[in-house]
Order: sequence, then C-alpha cells, then structure tokens
Amino acid sequence: MTGNSKGGGNAGVRAVVALAIFIGLTALLFIYNPSGFYLWAKAIHVIAVISWMAGMLYLPRLFVYHADAEPGSEKAETFKVMEQRLLRLIINPAMMVTWVFGLWLAWDGFGFSGGWLHAKIALVIAMSGMHGYFSAAVRRFAADENTKPARHWRIMNEVPTLLMIVIVVLVIVKPF
Repeated sequence: MTGNSKGGGNAGVRAVVALAIFIGLTALLFIYNPSGFYLWAKAIHVIAVISWMAGMLYLPRLFVYHADAEPGSEKAETFKVMEQRLLRLIINPAMMVTWVFGLWLAWDGFGFSGGWLHAKIALVIAMSGMHGYFSAAVRRFAADENTKPARHWRIMNEVPTLLMIVIVVLVIVKPF
C-alpha cells in the first residue's frame, strides 16, 4: 500500500466519522428545538452550498492542468488523487447535504410554491447534472481516457459560476 492509498483511506474514514457526527448533531438540534430548527437548517444548507460550489469551481481547474499533463507522469498521478479526494470527500457529501436541507427548506418554508423556487430547483438540477458530468470526467482521467482538451475544461469551469449567479439572484430577489 502506498502512502497515497493509505492517506486516502484515512481521509475517507475521517469524512465518514465527520458526516456521522454532523448527522447526530443535526438530529439533536431538531429534537431539542424543533421550532428553531428552520434557521439552523438554512445555515447548514448555505454552508453545504458554499462547500459544493468551492469544489465545483476547483475541480474543472484541476482538469485544465491534468489535461496538459503527460498520462502516467507523476504530475498526472497527483492530479488523479486530488480530483478523486475532492469529489469523494468534499463535493459529493456537500451536494447531498445541500439537497437534503434545500428540499426540507422548500417544503417547510415555502410549501414547494413560488415560480422563483421552481426555477431555482430546475437550476440546481442542472448544477447536479454538471456534478455528474464532472464525476464521469474524474473516472475518465483516472483511467487515462480523457479526450477533452484543456480549453474545454476552461469553458466548463464557467458553467457552475453562471448557474450559481442565477440561483443566488432567484433566492435573494425572488423576481416571480
């Protein structure tokens, strides 16, 4: 077992433990003060969104540099580890927490009503589609099967930014 593999395993265990603690604390918050849980849920949702977006903005930048690295090189192997850890330990859990708390907030706070909310959910579905596209790219890079040039990844890096801008405007302004 290499140092990278062992470190990744330890990071995975730490992530699972952290997620279990997070779920336990969230349950305690709800049990202790159900009437005040809405604001806690909103805070947790915003923190998860920030984490998800940080990863969604960073991952395609890694792809830009990875696309230019020689397959099998030390540099390419380092990018593989970085991409897989970022996706598995940050982006995936953050997306799940975003969805769980976002759906709960949409139901509890708005009863799933409002044109702005429907548009926001549609754009979050689109963001989740980008997440899936990036996840598939991580698998292709890991297998040394990327066929996209760095320019493609530079363009793809802008998609989450544009989606995020429109989502934030919808949430804050609620134009319809």
